[in-house]
Amino acid sequence: METKKLNNGVLIPRIGFGTYKTTVDDGYAVVLNAIRAGYRHLDTAAIYENEEEVGRAVRESGIPREEFFITSKLNRNRLGYESTKAEFEESLRKLGMDHLDLYLIHWPRSDYGRDDFDSWEEQDRESWRAMEELLEAGKIRAIGVSNFLPHHLDSLLKTASVVPAVNQLELHPGYMQEEAVEYCRELNLL
Repeated sequence: METKKLNNGVLIPRIGFGTYKTTVDDGYAVVLNAIRAGYRHLDTAAIYENEEEVGRAVRESGIPREEFFITSKLNRNRLGYESTKAEFEESLRKLGMDHLDLYLIHWPRSDYGRDDFDSWEEQDRESWRAMEELLEAGKIRAIGVSNFLPHHLDSLLKTASVVPAVNQLELHPGYMQEEAVEYCRELNLL
């Protein structure tokens, strides 16, 4: 499978299998079929509630974990330093893995009215700080964001030590997000 080099040198498969619509009822079978079809990049998220099924399919595929590229995402209602670390550990537990290849902040801010932060920017920055530490500890190979627009990236980069490797955006002919894509290119984000 073709790969692309991230800005930190990690290779990511160019094509991944998104598990957004897979469920507890069908997730295992769907992901196992994707693996049999040749997919090695599997994309899940805490909010999808299917990490256990994804992990089970990987384990029972008979293919070594090292041959997979596993991405998961931090739920936006879990932003913050301690909650990010706890959510990450919960994702590892559900997946049955000791590390992730890519971990993303799923959305740039919480809309759940948490009052223990001064601003949404602080939530993002505290989550990012936790993710940088997990990266440094070898628990994650690359860190990134999802659905961040240029102003969200600018805010995050004010205090970041590590530039995100990825900004996972929804793109299709009806929703091109040209400004966000161009800005990611300028920052060398995939």
